[in-house]
Amino acid sequence: MSQVSYFTEEGLKKLKEELHQLEAVERPSISRQIAEARDKGDLSENAEYDAAKEAQGLLELKISKLKELVSNARILDEKQIDTSKVFIRSKVKIKNLKSNSTMQYVLVAESEANIKEGRISVDSPIGKGLLGKKVGEKAEVKTPAGSVQFEVLSISR
Repeated sequence: MSQVSYFTEEGLKKLKEELHQLEAVERPSISRQIAEARDKGDLSENAEYDAAKEAQGLLELKISKLKELVSNARILDEKQIDTSKVFIRSKVKIKNLKSNSTMQYVLVAESEANIKEGRISVDSPIGKGLLGKKVGEKAEVKTPAGSVQFEVLSISR
């Protein structure tokens, strides 16, 4: 069963642009490479042909996954976000209770995550730990370095 993924309009647009790039540019390019390699003769000992066919298989797999993602995508209306709890698209200010440091993140879909921009996936350990929490609640997050406790300081859009 396919899983619904939520995106901003911008995030879904980027996904569709990537899909278009793969179908309109990459696919024809690989087809040309296969044709050129096929023209070189004996396919049983043609490494170029094998490499091009493998690249084609990987590309088709990626296109297939992107098509499924796009077909199950839903645009999230940010005005409808409930700020009483942490949900996808929430801007959350949290405090690491061990180090006393504060940080702010926006929870987004996996494909929109970018830690440098402060956008973390709802599927990440911190994202999963924060989902459903209210201001003042604590979230225990299991990380590779051990368990870390965070307190939710604020939630906004």
